[in-house]
Amino acid sequence: MIDKVYLCAISNIESGTCNEDCKFCTQSVKYKADIARYKRKTIEQIIEEAKIARANKAIGFCLVTAGKGLDADRLAYVVSAAKAVKALDLGLKIIACNGTATYEQLCALKDAGVDNYNHNLETSREFYPQICTTHDWDERYQTCLDAKKAGLNLVCGGIFGLGESKEDRLSMIKSIASLDPKNVPINFFHPNSALPLVENRLTKEEAFELIELVKEMVPNAHKIMVAGGRELMFGEDQYNVLKHGANAIVIGDYLTTKGNVALKDIEALEELGYEIAPACN
Repeated sequence: MIDKVYLCAISNIESGTCNEDCKFCTQSVKYKADIARYKRKTIEQIIEEAKIARANKAIGFCLVTAGKGLDADRLAYVVSAAKAVKALDLGLKIIACNGTATYEQLCALKDAGVDNYNHNLETSREFYPQICTTHDWDERYQTCLDAKKAGLNLVCGGIFGLGESKEDRLSMIKSIASLDPKNVPINFFHPNSALPLVENRLTKEEAFELIELVKEMVPNAHKIMVAGGRELMFGEDQYNVLKHGANAIVIGDYLTTKGNVALKDIEALEELGYEIAPACN
């Protein structure tokens, strides 16, 4: 049995404003999905969410923006948010998830108090052109390399259930392993009728096996986190992900989909005998 379960919370600080055409993502303006769309949350809103996250025993707090990547204006915004959260001294690890970024931009995030940079490969290099045409996979991989070069802990994973082959899944995991990330978030596609991809054909058994495979192939990762799609993919068996190699989950809502009420997850984990990892101070 795993020693501790790590909890992470997401703050979607800029939502639904992306001009990319990723077929799995409701944040794209191209698909007109019925989601909350807003330019930016206030720093005060972000601070309150950080306090709630810590009260809910999260140790990771992820600042997520919509869009392909960072520009000067968005970078300044994320830097301001990171500094404000860091000043609270709550023991939260700040994670930035802001798309493709240059080495210099990533250094600026590091200087602002960001601990980790989350940039997922999403799928294999071979399959990527079938799910996105507005930017390429190699740019994503380079951002991951630059995040490590900037001294940030790399958080890098992907999504299963996009219609990819078994070979694509293996290829993506191998690419993730080659980056030697600190943490690996595993997402399972959450269908939406507005998207070109409308079905996740993975079975629950296949999904459990994929978590085990990631754990086996990325042995140095400190956390294997089951993130988006957990509730939909696994239903009443969702906490069994912790028996198949995961040791972390996202609590609360995701970017554009609802998650469990955080207290429900906490109570369920404690009833099952899991210890929730403490703050990082």
